[in-house]
Amino acid sequence: MAAIPPLAAEPIFHISRLPVTNSYINSTLTLFGFIVFIIFLNAGIKKYYSKSRAPKGIVNFFEGVLEFMLGYFDQVTHDRKKSVKFLPVVGTLFLFILVSNWIGLLPGINSVIIHRGAETLPLFRPADTDLNLTLAMAVFAVAISHILGVATIGFFRYANRFIKLGDLYQAVKSLKPVNILTAIVEFFVGIIEIFSEIAKMVSLSLRLFGNIFAGEVLMTVLAGLIPYLVPLPFMALELLVGLIQAVVFTMLALVYLTMATTDTHGHAEIDGHSGHAEAEENQVPAV
Repeated sequence: MAAIPPLAAEPIFHISRLPVTNSYINSTLTLFGFIVFIIFLNAGIKKYYSKSRAPKGIVNFFEGVLEFMLGYFDQVTHDRKKSVKFLPVVGTLFLFILVSNWIGLLPGINSVIIHRGAETLPLFRPADTDLNLTLAMAVFAVAISHILGVATIGFFRYANRFIKLGDLYQAVKSLKPVNILTAIVEFFVGIIEIFSEIAKMVSLSLRLFGNIFAGEVLMTVLAGLIPYLVPLPFMALELLVGLIQAVVFTMLALVYLTMATTDTHGHAEIDGHSGHAEAEENQVPAV
């Protein structure tokens, strides 16, 4: 029976002091696949668009993928300009997660093993079963949402979402106890929001890692117990899980980007009345 994969990805070899794990080999293989795809796509674009011909083959396929993703993003952003703006980040995350998940299900790829003394290691392991990678993508998604938020609405207005000194100043200036009490409460709520940003990174990374790793354990157990035919329906299920997890991760990242770049006005300064304008509710499409 095949050994249950450990939580941490196994190092295959080292470059100086840098360990190269089997999950890193998988992610590198995914990147090389994208490079080859881009080379053929670029050749197709030059072939069809330079001669004003209708695209065919790989160009037509990729146009369909882009249009589908933009239409899906529009359901969250409600703005095609924002969808196009976020496409390089969210679209890249989606395609990378999806392809890296599916590569691990290719026939025979899990049977490639290496022997190191008495230890037997798989050469390939799904990239998203490495918590380092999923955490890095989660940190990147949340960090880029803050960067775009600052670039869109300005540093001080964006910072006021978390450290509400401006609202507190306006409340004290109004000399109204209710406004001051409300501003104090909202100041501490803003501090809590800072911790919620950390929670976003943790939840994004653990959700993706947990689901993909659980599927890898399931397939390893089934392949060891019943190696023929029976695991096939579960492989089909893992294809679906890989797609769903890619969609969930990228849709949540898209929601964070949309919320960060939506300008929610702070307290009104007229007549000393306070109150937040309602932010437009973004609905995540069902998956």
